[in-house]
Amino acid sequence: MNPERPEARDHPDDRERPAADDRERPAARTPPDEETPDGRGRPVGRRVLLGTLGLGALGVAAAPVLQRGLESFLAGASDKDPTGLTGLLPNGGGFRYYSVTSSVPRKNAGTYRLTVDGLVDRPASYTLADLSALPQTRMVRDVQCVTGWRVPRTPFEGVRLSRLLDAAGVRATAGAVHFTCFDGAYSESLTLAQARRADVLVALRMQDEDLGHAHGGPVRLYVAPMYFYKSAKWLSGITVTEDVEPGYWEQRGYDIDAWVGRSNGRDDEPTD
Repeated sequence: MNPERPEARDHPDDRERPAADDRERPAARTPPDEETPDGRGRPVGRRVLLGTLGLGALGVAAAPVLQRGLESFLAGASDKDPTGLTGLLPNGGGFRYYSVTSSVPRKNAGTYRLTVDGLVDRPASYTLADLSALPQTRMVRDVQCVTGWRVPRTPFEGVRLSRLLDAAGVRATAGAVHFTCFDGAYSESLTLAQARRADVLVALRMQDEDLGHAHGGPVRLYVAPMYFYKSAKWLSGITVTEDVEPGYWEQRGYDIDAWVGRSNGRDDEPTD
């Protein structure tokens, strides 16, 4: 599942669609036995009003629980679906779950490792605890998919990629950064200047929760000003290179410099 895949051509990211029928429908007429002699609707009784308000309050209180349950169900189903068809099912969070492989292994605090290598003086390997111990940056931006859906005001939190690059000691001949993922198939790249931006994170949290498996956890890339396919899920490797190496979707025709509103033939509002 990496990024929430596009639904045109072949796909990077995730997508929301409007209801099948958004047309305005005529209001239903009140049944004759519910009308008063003068034709007005019968007054609503106190018990009915209180009962309606109570049901409304119950719905508001239950909504977050139901939403989390739906997202959990879709995530679990998609993880066991080699066809990718569950990626076509929308959920209230605005994201879709999709994988470019038939399955993705799970990593936890004991098994996860992130390597930093390539054109660096000090190659490194980080555990989840190592990354959590570093200074964390939180940002709240819209997430924009290249296929058109947008999830507003989505919090991400993690370590600035520039911090890991500085710790590794990038060599003078370096010009780009290549990212690999533990699904065994997905990859991405940024120029070195893009990778050093303050709004590019090695993210550990999303929507104020630890990154779950379906959203690319325990660690994913987050490139705030670019379309979401650049924010690679299940991040496992950061390799500093001399030149940009096209990633999974770039090899299939999508733009390498995927600035929101300034690439892929789209004019969306920027997210930076």
